[in-house]
Amino acid sequence: MILQSTLEQVINQQETRLRNLDGGLPREVLPKIKSLSSHALIISGIRRCGKSTLMLQMINKMNDDKILYLNFESPLLYGFSLNDFSRLDAVIDKRQAEILFLDEIQLVDKWEIFVRQKLDEGLKVIVTGSNAALLSLESGTKLTGRHITRELFPFSYQEFLRFKKTVPSVNSLNQYLSNGGFPEYLKTEDEEQLITLFDDIIMRDIVARYGIKDIRSLQRLAAFLIANVGNRITATKLKQPLSIGATSTILAWFSHLELSYLFFFVPMFSPSEKAQLINPKKVYAIDPGMPEYVSQKPEQDRGRRLENLIFLHLRRKYKEIYYLDHKGKGECDFLAFKGGVVQEIIQVCYELTPDNMDREVKGIVEAMRYFNYAKATIVTFSQKDKIIVDTYEIEVVPAWEKLME
Repeated sequence: MILQSTLEQVINQQETRLRNLDGGLPREVLPKIKSLSSHALIISGIRRCGKSTLMLQMINKMNDDKILYLNFESPLLYGFSLNDFSRLDAVIDKRQAEILFLDEIQLVDKWEIFVRQKLDEGLKVIVTGSNAALLSLESGTKLTGRHITRELFPFSYQEFLRFKKTVPSVNSLNQYLSNGGFPEYLKTEDEEQLITLFDDIIMRDIVARYGIKDIRSLQRLAAFLIANVGNRITATKLKQPLSIGATSTILAWFSHLELSYLFFFVPMFSPSEKAQLINPKKVYAIDPGMPEYVSQKPEQDRGRRLENLIFLHLRRKYKEIYYLDHKGKGECDFLAFKGGVVQEIIQVCYELTPDNMDREVKGIVEAMRYFNYAKATIVTFSQKDKIIVDTYEIEVVPAWEKLME
């Protein structure tokens, strides 16, 4: 049980710290957050991507003194349960709060019951969390039709440019490809921050949450994935080299890693859902800088790293992304869908050369033919060109230009 006096102490301390923080770079998502009315706003994203700072920006924008902020990750709130919400209610009433900002709320079981109650009472509620499943599954039960969700990622390239006060170019792209977009790391450039963050997500968001006992094997799996961004992987083929007993265990860990936002797993496109489940998936990391400092192979293939970067750009806009393999007719890196309709077809190649030109063009043209798509894009590090094959038009663009869209 948490005492009401303890709750008030924590809230006062946290609100003081929050308001003393630098407001930071206004995030791209901020203008897209409209009036909440009767819906809860749920913001999910990886640890340290700036969710609390976004809350501060929203608080400053609202300029309202009837706000209550509470971060459930405080050690003083360890063991907070559904029953403790009655004491939080008393604090809310005492302060006459009308807008609630509840940070890392996934740490409390059945939090959605409390949020629904507050919505029914006419309060506005904003919550954040670091686990996509807990937020989406739980809010989908008690908050059906009463919530809006937004994902927050580390800085995009455009946010990186504003943060660094620089311009789109090959040089700034190279910096972003190496350093990534975690706000605190960009301030300090302390590599240990990214390494510690990587370990914290494994231990706190996965091991502790799911009660995983074979910690070393999970760490080996995560280390393998961060060293192989852009590559195809299957649970079956990883079982033996990583000495993990069952394929089902690896598949469960894949799910945990993805729901914590540490990795994304992109399926091969197929009209058959069963084939999508069976075929290898391509793995990508949440941030372009993390593989450089966390991986034991820092000098990774720059082409794969660039591919990871373009995936993140697409993932900010689309949730339905596939790769295409025509079995001997070529591979296309990304098919981005919205509402079941292809929106973009993209190939990523660090540098087009006489040796790889036919392969890269063949792969994207096959995808264009398959979907009857007239215009597509090959993203390179710095090249710009236009390629016409039959009636298909392929724009070759430097990555910094693509990332400005």
